[in-house]
Amino acid sequence: MLRYLTAGESHGKAIVAILEGFPAGLKVDVNRMNKELKRRQSGFGRGKRMQIESDRVEITSGLKNNLTLGSPITLLIKNKDASIESLHKVMAARPGHADLAGLLKYGFTDIREVLERASARSTAATVSLGALCKELLNEFGITITSRVLSVGGESTAQRITAKIAEAIKQKDTVGGIFEVVAKRVPVGLGSYVQADRRLDSRLAGSIMSIPGIKSFEIGLGLGYAVSFGSEVHDAIYFNKNRGYSRMTNNAGGIEGGVSNGQEIVLRACMKPIATLMNPLDSVNIQTKKPAKAAIERSDVCVVESAGVVAESACALVLADALLEKFGSDSLADIKKAYVNYKDRIAHA
Repeated sequence: MLRYLTAGESHGKAIVAILEGFPAGLKVDVNRMNKELKRRQSGFGRGKRMQIESDRVEITSGLKNNLTLGSPITLLIKNKDASIESLHKVMAARPGHADLAGLLKYGFTDIREVLERASARSTAATVSLGALCKELLNEFGITITSRVLSVGGESTAQRITAKIAEAIKQKDTVGGIFEVVAKRVPVGLGSYVQADRRLDSRLAGSIMSIPGIKSFEIGLGLGYAVSFGSEVHDAIYFNKNRGYSRMTNNAGGIEGGVSNGQEIVLRACMKPIATLMNPLDSVNIQTKKPAKAAIERSDVCVVESAGVVAESACALVLADALLEKFGSDSLADIKKAYVNYKDRIAHA
């Protein structure tokens, strides 16, 4: 079982992640991991911090000669803008952010103490962990990609760019929908025997844990609500050369909590960023008088980068499910179990 913890504040010294349960024997390409971190910072609508930070991961444990040892892996991403001790206090909560709820939960008197950890800066840890899991999944031919489907209701590249430019001009923010696709996932990952082992519930929890994600669907998703079963369930066919097959993939690659061998297709909605340059009404937490919400350095649109983070969240779940099924100690042993399983499925 893969287990991980992350730590670090937005303007602290570093973002840290520890991953346990990763198999021994995988050669790690740190350059590929850094490319994933760079992808997280990309996209039209990102803020000025992306010009300051150039995220690079340092692996401080769990490797020898770039090979994993089976021991806990520590990932370190240093913050160039490490100014947490000198930043001003924040007194007016931003609607749509964790500011007020976090303040009341922990009894703080400075919203800064909430937003430093609630910040999406923490997703650098998610991407570094996911990049490592992608290295493992690649060994089995599994790839994960993402794309933007719409921003602010617009779905063409030209109109999306125009929508983000409009938000910038109006000192506003805008959200949208992205899609993640995992290809060549073998049949049989996950399980229907317990709720917490279902692959769909695990993916939903992982994607919904990304800051700012407000909805999630697999395959046809909400389209099931307006259709007859005969119109949407994926009919099954068989021939001796191909084995079992489908003509459609409305299930999005998962049935009964188990991967069915088709592409896993996920979609999610990223809400508009809560920090507005033309802020909404709020309340000063000290005086309790009306005030405008705080303005922090922020982005205008992060739908593209949210998709990159979601790829990593998906990779963490799929890697965990893969190790759950085929073993987790030695990559060589896992590959043997995988080949044997694929051979059995081919003759089922």
